[in-house]
Amino acid sequence: MADFGIRFLGVGNSHALTLGSSSAVLEAGAEPCLLIDCGPETVAAYLATYGEPPRALFITHAHLDHVGGLENLFYRLATAEPKAVPPRLYVPVPLLSVLQRRLADYPNLLAEGGWNFWDAFQLVPVSERFWHRDLLFSVFPVRHHEHLAAFGLALEGRFLYTGDTRPIPEVLNRFASRGERIFHDCASTANPSHTSVQDIPREYKEEQWRRMVFYHYESEAAGRQIEKQGYRVARRGERFGLAYPYLDEGGEGARPDIRPLAGVIAS
Repeated sequence: MADFGIRFLGVGNSHALTLGSSSAVLEAGAEPCLLIDCGPETVAAYLATYGEPPRALFITHAHLDHVGGLENLFYRLATAEPKAVPPRLYVPVPLLSVLQRRLADYPNLLAEGGWNFWDAFQLVPVSERFWHRDLLFSVFPVRHHEHLAAFGLALEGRFLYTGDTRPIPEVLNRFASRGERIFHDCASTANPSHTSVQDIPREYKEEQWRRMVFYHYESEAAGRQIEKQGYRVARRGERFGLAYPYLDEGGEGARPDIRPLAGVIAS
């Protein structure tokens, strides 16, 4: 069985440039399997980590701190010699028109002509599920600005990644009920479009939040503040194993009152 893990290329919100654009890579062993989001700094971070452009991407929503790097990736792919196989770009159907307007409608993307934006990618529209490398991923709407404006991703039995969202306990009850690690948007202060650390104990069961790792925070200081309240945060470049079921090992940042789930054994 593959040694799955999630590696964060960036963990910051749109203002936290030094933390990198929030994005993560599902790894199977040491091999990258799927990039989640592609902000302005993501392509450079991916190349520095893996030595080649991503071969598959999933987009959670169309804010530029999560998709701004797609233009960079387009130019790299369109001008590469020899031409590479277009990477798969998995996009929730409601986001397609938004991405078209934000990125693909720019007139004459290459001065030489001959390229449409989507020519550089194998676009795969997705609804509730999609297959990638013989893995079945679940896609679900989250709460960010407007209805059907943002989506999360789950590999049931392994992980759930919220993307940008307000608390979604009902979604976790459905897609992360078997001990999966939960990677959750979290800021140190309240926000109408994001989850704050104050929301966590009010909105989630203890069994849920003790499996969470937080990202998309405002600064290093904000990350330390979240940790001081007993939670775990992701750092740029950090990798989290996805053994199933998830067993908290009491690592740095773990709450001292957390005990392993009864009857759970690590794979």
